[in-house]
Formats: sequence, C-alpha cells, structure tokens
Amino acid sequence: MKSKIDARILPEILFITSYPPRVCGIATYSRDLITALNNKFENSFSVKVCALESGDVNYSYSDEVSHVLKTSVAADYEKLARMIHDEEQIKIVVVQHEFGFFKEQEPAFLKFLQSFSKPVVIVFHTVLPHPDEQLRSKINSIAAACESVVVMTHTSAGILTTDYNLPQQKIAVIAHGTHLVPHLSKRQLKSKYGLKDRKVLTTFGLLSSGKSIETTLDALPVIVKQFPEVVFLILGKTHPEVKKHEGEKYRESLRRKVRKYKLQDHVIFINEFLELPVLLEYLQLTDIYLFTSSDPNQAVSGTFVYAMSCACPIISTPIPHAREVLTGDTGIIFDFRNAQQLTDGVIRLLNDNPLRRSMSTNTLEKIVSTSWENSAVAHAMLFEKMTGKKISLRYKLPVINLDQPSKIYRRGAAELFNRPVICLY
Repeated sequence: MKSKIDARILPEILFITSYPPRVCGIATYSRDLITALNNKFENSFSVKVCALESGDVNYSYSDEVSHVLKTSVAADYEKLARMIHDEEQIKIVVVQHEFGFFKEQEPAFLKFLQSFSKPVVIVFHTVLPHPDEQLRSKINSIAAACESVVVMTHTSAGILTTDYNLPQQKIAVIAHGTHLVPHLSKRQLKSKYGLKDRKVLTTFGLLSSGKSIETTLDALPVIVKQFPEVVFLILGKTHPEVKKHEGEKYRESLRRKVRKYKLQDHVIFINEFLELPVLLEYLQLTDIYLFTSSDPNQAVSGTFVYAMSCACPIISTPIPHAREVLTGDTGIIFDFRNAQQLTDGVIRLLNDNPLRRSMSTNTLEKIVSTSWENSAVAHAMLFEKMTGKKISLRYKLPVINLDQPSKIYRRGAAELFNRPVICLY
C-alpha cells in the first residue's frame, strides 16, 4: 500500500514526445531517457508521457503514457493545456521538439506553450544555423515561453546564442545518452548471423534519401576489389513518413545501384526496425560503422551514438555531433557525398587492425560520460533546479560486487584498465 500512496503524491514530470510503438528516433530517445530516470531515482518523481500522434493512427502504449496529443488538431492543444493547468501533481513539462511534429498547427503549439505557468523545458533535436527572420522569430517565441532550452551539442548551443540571440544562461547542453553494452565475442556474433570470416561494414536507421547510403555503394567496388570478404549491412526499414509519400522509391534506387555494380554478394538489406538487443549484436559484430548523412544541419544522431556504445570505429560525414566526438583516435571524418574519401577511410582501417582495436577502446572510454545514467542525472538536476526543489532527488544506490568487474565492461573498460571498474554516475 505504501508504494501506491507514494506514487500518488510524487511530483509528476510530463514528457510531450513521440513514443514507442511509434517508429521514430525521438520516440526511442525518449523511452531510453525515461527508463534511465526511473532506474536512477526512487521516490523522487513520477514520469508520465503525452504521446504525439499524427494522422489517423492509434497506437497501443505502455502504462507510462497517460495522454495523447493529435498534433494536427488545434482543439487538442487547448484540451491538453487545461489538463496540465488543472493537475496539481504536474510540476514540470518536457517537450521534445522536432519541426515536423508541430508543423500543421504551429500557432496552436505556441499558444499551448504560453498558456500555463508551470515551467517548461524544450529539447531542440534540430537547430538550424543562419535562420531567416521568420525562423528566428519562431524559435525565439518558443524559447521565450520556456524556462530552459536543452540541446545535445555545444555546436547547437553556439548557434542558439549567436544566430538566434538566446541568452546563454537559458541553454543547457546534455549529450545524447548512450547504452553501456555488455560486450560479446565478435567472432561468435558473426557466426550467429551467418557472417563468419566477413569484414562487416554497417549503417542503420530509418531509410530516407538524406542517409546518402548511395555514397557507400559508390565506394564499395574499389573496397571489395581489395577486400573481397567485405559485406555492407543496411539495417532498418524505410521511414514511415517517407514510405507514406513515396513508397520504397529510395530503397529500390539503392537496389538498382547494387545490381549495377554487381554487389549482390556484398550488400545485405535488413528491412526491419530491429529490437534493441538484436541491433546491439549487429553493431558489436561490425568492423566499421558508416554514417553518411548528407544533411550538414543534422545536429545529432542516435544511430551514431549506438555505434559508439558498441565500440565501433566510425567513419562519418561532418555533422556537428561527429565533429565534437570523433577525433583521430576514435574515427575518421569525410566530406559529404565524397565516395573517394570514404573509400580511402575504409581501406585504411581494414588494412590496420591495431588502429581499429585502438579506436574501439578509445570510443568505449569516451562514451562512458554520456551514458543514459549520466544523461538522467543531468536532466533530473535541471528539473530540480527549475522547480525550486519541489522535486527532491533521491538516488538508487547501485549494488556493486567488488570482487568482479562489471559485466558491462567485460570487454571494454575492464580490458582497458586491466582491473575491476566501478563507474560513479
């Protein structure tokens, strides 16, 4: 009975976001963050979700989803605002923002943000540089209605201060979270998935033309000539919004290019939205992860972060996230759509096993500070500050066996330091 009473009186944090089973990168991000918040804190707050839906879809959600907002219906914004105002338990509102979410009802969305006095955190997943006056005014109006603005890179924070004139003290930089993965044998995983004795290049995510996967296909003929054991895995289904408007046009264009270059034995399409355990296994058996986005304004990538958590050496286009986390000891950056530079980078890494192993170790060391646990702590401390300590944080203390290294670091940091590892988050 006590736990039920506690749950009723705990201050509530309401996340307004896309949420699984909706197939969306921000939905996955939100689920991972909320899971980490619940795992890291006890008797501190209750997290609820208002799930964003577009069109006529109706999803079946898990218990944390208490409300749904139809983003194309203006009246739904008014109804949600009244609910938030009336429910005393809700102490803070967190809005995951992507321009496409609210494009059909932008005035209603702005009025919604301005309609109640409870503190609002807006998380900008996209920050566009060099805005015109209309975009600058729109972002400034959104930010003015919120108490805090969260971005995931220092580059995005810099754009908000210089291009949009947002006050620096209003902006919090909280890195995209990463999973601390229990690393498994690459050799065993390759055997499990029928890739024994292959050198595996991988990319993943919801397919759209912005992924520029054709850049890799243009690079593959030269790579395969030197390394005939190479196979390129394209993991992920077509983005639902892309499929709605153009079907499988992009995927079919990639298949045509595979046939043109006679790469059928070297390219595998896995047209699924993979469950997390399967995805992490595919990434762990990967020898090089390829991130080829053609969008210079893509501030951050969840796919990029997943690859880092699995110790993948990464070759990436120069999106802001890559420029901040990829250095010479963790990966290689190449120019947008430059197949020759991509070819050179892949051949360099495949020819240098010690370099790839070193990059793997360095990548694992670098991502520890951005674990989902640390992301949860950073968010919770922001919530506590914004609510004037109406939210009081109580941490769940980890149970640690000092006689054994954490399984999380079975092949990662434990090897790096050659001793038991304890991470304090």
